Amino acid sequence: MSKRWKYLAPLALFVILLGFLAVGLNLNPREVPSPLIGKPAPAFDLPRLDDPSQRITRQDLAGKVWILNVWASWCVACHEEHPVLVEFARRHLVPIYGLNYKDERGNAIEWLSRLGNPYEASLSDTDGRVGINFGVYGVPETFVIDKQGVIRFKQIGPVTPEVLRDRIEPLIRELGA
Repeated sequence: MSKRWKYLAPLALFVILLGFLAVGLNLNPREVPSPLIGKPAPAFDLPRLDDPSQRITRQDLAGKVWILNVWASWCVACHEEHPVLVEFARRHLVPIYGLNYKDERGNAIEWLSRLGNPYEASLSDTDGRVGINFGVYGVPETFVIDKQGVIRFKQIGPVTPEVLRDRIEPLIRELGA
């Protein structure tokens, strides 16, 4: 190995690593692609938050475009997005279902009664298994699911008016809701 290469190899490696770092720093962490996009939503059978004697399954929602919003009363970012969801729900474009994730039922019910309830129904996922099946690793997360039960969009983090306007609403129109 020549003396020159002995000094240039570490420098070249450093420049390559610096390039990867620069690219990584410019990525938006909210745009992590979900492996579930384009695949059927995971099956679930969960009790309603407001009435645990009633259950909702994925099959109950077949044939319509719907939104699943994963939330919790202990989630600070959920508080940020909640007014946006309440306003969106008033427009009745599609039903929004909540997935109350790893939460105490009483806290969740109190939170909805105090802040407003944008959900057609909220499902109680106290052990987090359904959330895990949806690939949730933090709340809030929001999914748009088509009439065939296929996940078409995933939002990591709070839904903002811009996300609704630029991503979710055009997709809902495209899906024929």
